[in-house]
Amino acid sequence: MEPLLPGEFKLAPLLERASDLIRTADRLAGWSATGTLPGLRQLLRSMNSYYSNKIEGQHTLPLEIEQALRNDYAKDADKARRQRLALAHMATELQLESLCSQWNHERVWRPQTIGEIHQDLFARLPVTDRVQRTGNKALTLEPGQWRQSEVSVGRHAAPAARSVLDFLAHWSQIYGQARRGEMQVVAMAASHHRLAWIHPFLDGNGRVARLHSHLLLCHMGLTNGLWSPLRGFARSQDAYYAQLAAADEPRAGDLDGRGNLTEAGLLTWIHYVIETCIDQVAFMTQLLSLEGMKDRIAACLNYEEQVVRQGVRTEALRGLHYLFSTQTDLDRADFKAMLGLGDRLATAQVSALLVRGLLMTDSPYGKLRFGVPQHALRFYFPHLWPEAEGQKP
Repeated sequence: MEPLLPGEFKLAPLLERASDLIRTADRLAGWSATGTLPGLRQLLRSMNSYYSNKIEGQHTLPLEIEQALRNDYAKDADKARRQRLALAHMATELQLESLCSQWNHERVWRPQTIGEIHQDLFARLPVTDRVQRTGNKALTLEPGQWRQSEVSVGRHAAPAARSVLDFLAHWSQIYGQARRGEMQVVAMAASHHRLAWIHPFLDGNGRVARLHSHLLLCHMGLTNGLWSPLRGFARSQDAYYAQLAAADEPRAGDLDGRGNLTEAGLLTWIHYVIETCIDQVAFMTQLLSLEGMKDRIAACLNYEEQVVRQGVRTEALRGLHYLFSTQTDLDRADFKAMLGLGDRLATAQVSALLVRGLLMTDSPYGKLRFGVPQHALRFYFPHLWPEAEGQKP
């Protein structure tokens, strides 16, 4: 599977763009401390699972994911299976985000970690969800188990099953030794393709590769739960698959590197991944700007008051904008004081905001924090998750 990285004289443009990504991602990650705005981070995990399912042709509706989070599964068996898969992805992503800060550099690159991601993801599913049927044959996907048979994906014949661990060891060694900073970003992008090329599992390889890329970016301190390349991959799905396939091609002559596979295809793939990441960071930076958020909250509250009519009032603007801009939890008495209403009306307003998910709390009398329900997406973060914006509130 050489080259695992482009030749030294081909790296300069990639390293420059990797530097741009690190600089902009650092600014965004520094905007919101880890653990704040949990409602937004929860929604982004839902969105990532939606897009990961979409890439794999296992389409779920945003509303179906929201229903599954309330333990409300579809009666249709296949829809319910896809709902469980979406929730499993969310749980594994959260697990990786919680562990990445504890792991050292070697830990995130070792082959065992790849197996653990697969194990964590698919062990969350019942056995019936892991049965795969091809003609008259039925195979059960075993969580974390390296494949024992030969596979082909499109025109690519994956390495022999007996050599999977050898390929993974080489993959781990080369990418794990890439120097920190810009080169590690290049290694992240390249490793995504080469991991998919090895195809270490019977199924779930794409999901694991994307989750591992998400883990690497988190480990580098670039995401802080505020963005992921998964949205960009899904929204350019044709390019994602086309660039993956193009990087599978054999070397095309003396000017195409010195390995068995095309260096030009690998360069194009790495460029695509880094540009996708930069685009996602820029998009989230714009959405999270405090300048426009007050107006977007006001538009949401106006819609709630005039159309939904479930008790939410526009007087909640000051309190909600304060929670978002400060990213703090607030005592109920302090939040109610910001409403400019009498105590009875203020109490009713807090209850209405909680029911609509515009406020969150951990207990009936606990502190309040900013909530981001799916139905508020089109106001708070327009175009972030367009497929969820048209849902009924």
